[in-house]
Amino acid sequence: MNKKELFAEILKKKSFLCVGLDTDLEKIPKFLLDKKDPIFEFNKEIIDATSDFTVAYKPNIAFYEAYGLKGFESLKKTVNYIKKFFPNIFVIADAKRGDIGNTSKMYAKAFFENMNFDAITVNPYMGEDSVKPFFVKNKWLIILALTSNSGAFDFQFFENEKKEKLFEKVLKTSKNWGDENNLMYVVGATKSKNLEKIRKIIPNHFLLVPGVGKQGGSLEEVAKFGMNKECSLLVNSSRGIIFADNTKNFSKIAREKAKELQNSMQNLLSKYLF
Repeated sequence: MNKKELFAEILKKKSFLCVGLDTDLEKIPKFLLDKKDPIFEFNKEIIDATSDFTVAYKPNIAFYEAYGLKGFESLKKTVNYIKKFFPNIFVIADAKRGDIGNTSKMYAKAFFENMNFDAITVNPYMGEDSVKPFFVKNKWLIILALTSNSGAFDFQFFENEKKEKLFEKVLKTSKNWGDENNLMYVVGATKSKNLEKIRKIIPNHFLLVPGVGKQGGSLEEVAKFGMNKECSLLVNSSRGIIFADNTKNFSKIAREKAKELQNSMQNLLSKYLF
């Protein structure tokens, strides 16, 4: 999926919602545990319920790795299901990979070739040669720039002698590794006041924004400071949607929560874009 197609989906659905599929067997409704593949059954119900309001899904790979081979089988079935029935929805592997070149090449093969994800999150700490192998035709990299967790202050705001923060250095350096058609950035909603500065560095790149909802980030501020003329935002919500209910009505409640966010996003698109 290219940038034009992703923007078209945003316009069509009047939404820039990304639903995180952080599927935890300890949190899904108990009745699903009797199913042959409870992880996939849960994901399928969530996808069917929310696809009208969603432009992207983001499985967090840790929640599948934790269950070994069965978890990966559930993950692959989930991606295949989205690709078959909702081919216009963007699918992100939230894997946060990054290693020496030949290792990164194998990670890229795993997620782009074997699982057919559209994008993967990448940690740039080891530098350009650890990231370059992820540049695959018709695929996207999503580089960690400014994360939503409190630990972001441990390193990401460190300033050099030019008073340049580390996350700014990451943006300025890595934007030259690719371009706005194959490179996105993770910017946490809890750090939304930095978005104005970030947009001066990367005015046209898509941003994947976690941290709205349970983590306290403001959707209004993200749109105000981060939206550009092509929107170029994917705002993620995971727990607030997928674990909003743990009864047999879980998918219905998830749909309602996704619709609430989509309604807010529609208003913000009207305010800042149209």
